[in-house]
Amino acid sequence: AQSENVLGYFVNVERIPNSCSHPPNHITLKDREILVNISMAYYRINISAYNEAGESPPATYIVPEFSVTDLPGQIHAKSQGTNAVVTWTPEYNPKCFVVDWGTGKDDMQMKIITTATRNFTLDNFQPYKLYKIMVHASDVCQCESFIGCEKTFGVTDFYFVEGVPRTGPANVTILNITKNSALVKWTKIAAEDLLGFLQGYRISYTDSSRKKSPAVTLNSSTTSYHLTGLKGQTTYRVQISGFTNAGEGPLTLSQPFSTPKYGTV
Repeated sequence: AQSENVLGYFVNVERIPNSCSHPPNHITLKDREILVNISMAYYRINISAYNEAGESPPATYIVPEFSVTDLPGQIHAKSQGTNAVVTWTPEYNPKCFVVDWGTGKDDMQMKIITTATRNFTLDNFQPYKLYKIMVHASDVCQCESFIGCEKTFGVTDFYFVEGVPRTGPANVTILNITKNSALVKWTKIAAEDLLGFLQGYRISYTDSSRKKSPAVTLNSSTTSYHLTGLKGQTTYRVQISGFTNAGEGPLTLSQPFSTPKYGTV
């Protein structure tokens, strides 16, 4: 409603993190559109309008995470002692690397690596937390603005130490029950409860005589399974767990269901 009184806009673009402690890039423009060439690092953008009376409070926008597709390099991270060693293939030697690592936009560290190297070491990792490591290639190797100068070379997720899932999947339900089959559905384990890279799920079920059927192992993207070979007029109890490379997490609460005596097989 006040746009006819606006003389222009101030745009501040700040990289997160910004260990160089430089002020954000300050851009003044008349239009309501700007094209900024940035890497896949996090960026904070503040936009305010101004007129003869002064400047408005800023609107703040955090550039969201990009999907990791078609990057020129592939980076790898592995635990070594109390640190993580990051390597990459194929060999790539820009003027320098700019590395970000942390658990999210509010917890990122930044490191500029100016020496020719095939790997580097990062620290300050805690067990059971999911970290994102981003490696950017840059022709700017001093504490200057990296906007427009760095290109993301590789991104990887990393657990310094993996744990077993804290919980099983949620919302376990049994549907489409027939004399000899039933459909089991569930909601995937929340990311904050995984504590490691989820490798898959295991379904265990027993009948009313407490006879335990062989556990079914499924991949991590599966959220439903069709139980077959069931007996009619029988009560079953189903439990599901998730597992990582560190082992299997707790089973869900026992979910009962009963098959009918007659019906479609």
